[in-house]
Amino acid sequence: MHPEMRQYLQPSPVVDCDSRSVVAFAKENSGDQPDQRERAIRLYYAVRDGIRYDPYSIDLSIEGLRASATLLSGRGWCVAKAVLLAACCRAMEIPARLGFADVRNHLTTARMRALMKTDVFLWHGYTSVYLNGAWVKATPAFNIGLCERFRFKPLDFDGHGDSIYHPFDLEGKRHMEYLAYRGEYADVPIDRIQETFRREYLMDPSWNKADFESEVEQETEGA
Repeated sequence: MHPEMRQYLQPSPVVDCDSRSVVAFAKENSGDQPDQRERAIRLYYAVRDGIRYDPYSIDLSIEGLRASATLLSGRGWCVAKAVLLAACCRAMEIPARLGFADVRNHLTTARMRALMKTDVFLWHGYTSVYLNGAWVKATPAFNIGLCERFRFKPLDFDGHGDSIYHPFDLEGKRHMEYLAYRGEYADVPIDRIQETFRREYLMDPSWNKADFESEVEQETEGA
């Protein structure tokens, strides 16, 4: 293996793939499949649907972003879930890194839009996995239950092509627009994300105290 690739297999301050809980979760969910692609697929769905998407859980600290912390809480925002998937892949000897993009996200609640004053999400996180000699994007953020509530097509991953969000939902309405890519990294560039968030967002102190699932249920009731 090329020396540059080793960093995508090793633990980092945030991608703690050597954590006992992460290793156990990865082993349990990857099964006995000898093929790395099949393992990665299984891990993708385990993280996508086993960890609830919660944009109010943003914590831009090493401790808050660690894969083991997300696993313990059972919920996380897009970056945290991408970190967990990367850690699980590394635990199973599959090279993985963190990718970021700026997106216009239509899967939001009225309260989120009011607080953010925008529907543009900067530094949206995904996982980039090295399979069969190529890097492929995997985006495990939105769990299937959430997609069903909002009538969005769940994002699948087959290990061959990039798995990024569809531009439209099941009713033909705008869902997700990719505006720019910010690159892929061995670990989360926390300082750069913090700088961007401070400059672009006025984060209300009540942000982390909100209940995303309750907001979704209220807005989609009867839909």
